[in-house]
Amino acid sequence: MSENTYDVLVIGGGIVGAGAALDAASRGMSVALVEARDWASGSSSRSSKLIHGGLRYLEQLDFRLVREALKERHLLLTRLAPHLVHPVPFLFPLKHRIWERFYIGAGMTLYDFLGGLRSVVPRHRYLNHRRALEEAPGLRPDALIGALQYFDGQTDDARMTLAVVRTAAAYGADVANRARATELLREGERVTGARVLDLESGQETTVRARQVISATGVWTDQILAMADTGGTPTMKPSKGVHLVVPRGVIDLRSAMILRTETSVLFVIPWGQYWVIGTTDTRWSLDEDHPVASRADIDYLLDHVNAVLRRPLTRDDIEGVYAGLRPLISGDAANTAKLSREHLVATPVPGLVIVAGGKYTTYRIMAEDAVDMAVKDLDGVVPESVTERVPLLGAAGYEARWNGRRRLAARSGLSVLTVERLLRRYGSDVEEVLEPVAADPTLGQPLHGAPSYLRAEVVYAASHEQALHLEDVLTRRTHISIEERDRGLAAAPEAAALMATVLGWDDDTLRRETENYRLHVEAEIAAERQPDDVAAEVILHDVPEPSAYSGAAETSL
Repeated sequence: MSENTYDVLVIGGGIVGAGAALDAASRGMSVALVEARDWASGSSSRSSKLIHGGLRYLEQLDFRLVREALKERHLLLTRLAPHLVHPVPFLFPLKHRIWERFYIGAGMTLYDFLGGLRSVVPRHRYLNHRRALEEAPGLRPDALIGALQYFDGQTDDARMTLAVVRTAAAYGADVANRARATELLREGERVTGARVLDLESGQETTVRARQVISATGVWTDQILAMADTGGTPTMKPSKGVHLVVPRGVIDLRSAMILRTETSVLFVIPWGQYWVIGTTDTRWSLDEDHPVASRADIDYLLDHVNAVLRRPLTRDDIEGVYAGLRPLISGDAANTAKLSREHLVATPVPGLVIVAGGKYTTYRIMAEDAVDMAVKDLDGVVPESVTERVPLLGAAGYEARWNGRRRLAARSGLSVLTVERLLRRYGSDVEEVLEPVAADPTLGQPLHGAPSYLRAEVVYAASHEQALHLEDVLTRRTHISIEERDRGLAAAPEAAALMATVLGWDDDTLRRETENYRLHVEAEIAAERQPDDVAAEVILHDVPEPSAYSGAAETSL
């Protein structure tokens, strides 16, 4: 990157930064993308895993946001990422016989209408008490008088972000994770690039660009401080916590959404598990270390148990994860009421800031940011084409899915395993399985995480820029939240497989497994603490997974 002057440098490798890199690259521009940690390591791997219009935003009369998000949902389901985004039915239990059915039903009718006549998901329907309990036998009979059922989309948020990054790279973007922007370059008042610290080697690099786009989410104010804008804080992060429990402990046939006193609560199918969330509380501590406390876990258990026949306990919890919503500052005291719409601005020449928004509308946010950046570039730049650019793995996915039984027979895997692989990698699945022909042991399940193949760990290191054990166990896979031991049993074998690709010596192998163990133990200890302050202190001292010893001392 130090050898070029790019049209655009994007700082931030979450879903919006990845989307901006893809948008710019697919317009024919030269692009560099840098991420301080791993792809999607912030908010973009810690969401509710939904691609949705935001049914509850209708109550805030934010029709434009809902319509925009539903259009994006349709594109992702049908064209851009059908391998990563799938329809899922939701049950909305009703407690009041007349007014609630018509009030919520009217909202869902509007939701269906805003989704468009060509929507690929079914329209909502009313279920009486008997049919609702057939759909949700695990609910207490007195918890509802009936229900409304509607559909939305679900995705693997971390893998979706990774797919956008890899697609940007396929269109010519230079991309680097574990590369931290430490300073903005200036020529007079104009931003002309950034100093970037390679956290693997400790080497600092100068990356020059005609425009810099900051898509740093909850870290936006740090970029503004680098730019010396002198403005007031832009971000008001909100913490969201989710629990992961086995499918067998809740008897439901579909996802569920519940109203709470401040927001909504989802119970969402996730493979062999349910994801339960989320909280929505203000976070004013270190943005690098959002963590669940005992209060968060108790809140989620209390609210979901209010409607379940068999209450959940802490012993049912397989995994916990916490993330921050990058909300834009506003007057609302309750972060659940802050706008999910995004902000695009040019605080100083040469720098575009994009912040806020929803995961579902990442493509629109990216397009708006690049549109603002190109206004200041000489020459004619084509308009965005990302509405018509499928992500890697999307092209040919349906054909691969139809041939999944032949692929299973040819590879010696079960059809169920092939289906799981197709939903992770789409039409790139044979690329993942290619090494198995030379080493059949790679087709075996990973010890301690039988839902994943050993080949997937190798592929993560060889093709998906996984540089550390945490990258694989937390984001390339979701072993860290799906296994009761948080992936500790899988860690040694996964690290050994990565070592064969990345050339780790014995000391590196030991350091990777030890750092992961420390991280898991700190998270579990933090979850026992009564509040955010006590919980964050525990996680704050865990070493970052970086080869460079000075990584923990850098500012952003």
